[in-house]
Amino acid sequence: MAPTQRGRSLAKDAFPPMFRKLKTSTYTDNMRPGASSSHYIRTLSWNSTGGFIATGSADRTLRIWNPERPNVKNSTELRTPLPAGHKPSSPQIVLERVAFHPINENELASCSTDGMVRLWDIRSRSLTADLRVAPPYTRAKDEKDESPFTLAWTPDGQSLVAGRKDNKLCVIDRAGMRVSYEHREPLQTNQCVFDWTGEHLYATNGDGYIKILRYPDFSTALSLNAHTASCYAVAYSPSGEYVAAGGGDALVSLWDTQEWICVRTLDLTSSAVKSIDFSFDGSYIAAGAEDREEKKLNIAHVESGETVVSLDLMAPALQVAWHPSRYVLAYSADAQGLKIVGGMG
Repeated sequence: MAPTQRGRSLAKDAFPPMFRKLKTSTYTDNMRPGASSSHYIRTLSWNSTGGFIATGSADRTLRIWNPERPNVKNSTELRTPLPAGHKPSSPQIVLERVAFHPINENELASCSTDGMVRLWDIRSRSLTADLRVAPPYTRAKDEKDESPFTLAWTPDGQSLVAGRKDNKLCVIDRAGMRVSYEHREPLQTNQCVFDWTGEHLYATNGDGYIKILRYPDFSTALSLNAHTASCYAVAYSPSGEYVAAGGGDALVSLWDTQEWICVRTLDLTSSAVKSIDFSFDGSYIAAGAEDREEKKLNIAHVESGETVVSLDLMAPALQVAWHPSRYVLAYSADAQGLKIVGGMG
């Protein structure tokens, strides 16, 4: 599948004054005073048109927001079902990841520590399909955590790869809602993303490498020594020119997809990079970190590597996500909830 047509880009000198003029809207959930940090947003996903954005919290709260209506009353909550026999004393089910379908703007996937991958229809606010890919994690002594915590759609939306904490990658056939193939990596895959052809999966892991895996057999095409610490985040440029990775060394490495050389490293955070994302045209990149002292959100110009915008924050931005067709940036902000620079609210 060909990449989405690139929109009109703003030059490096024109972007900062434009972006600084954008209003930042806050989308706050009804969090009770004194509520634990488990309610804070830990995963974000825009749908294919940018008309909605999904947020997921560790307490199972899955919410769909309309960027034009920040009030929580105008959002939709999709509640992850509790398993049969679940008791108040049972370990909390953690929502690990949400990911909108690459084509169907109304379909959303999620995965959680109960071992389930779920598909949702945001129009009907309903759970449409679910699949167990791992046993539920109960935190019992000596129990191995096999729960899914990463998701990646193939570009055509026909399959979904769920990465488990026991190093296993599960290919889910969307039509049959079944696991069609399983592959075990030597190390846990922290995040993965497909290229535009769907022929390669880019995966990051704890040894600091980006592994390029052929799909669907998961044979290794190439390994890139990207970081001196664990490699947490990965993003594929909408233009197809670059792959970016974020590591525990507080750096973002940028790799040319033709020569497979690191063309530059970006210093966007002062702590481990937990999320990265390219703007819709591939011209700008942002990174998120979770350190409590991280009170800046930096945006860099991809071609020059220069930081062109630096936003002051009240709380660290763990997750960042650019709108699919506009210079609009969403990020999580702990108790402040979701924030969108350029949000229409």
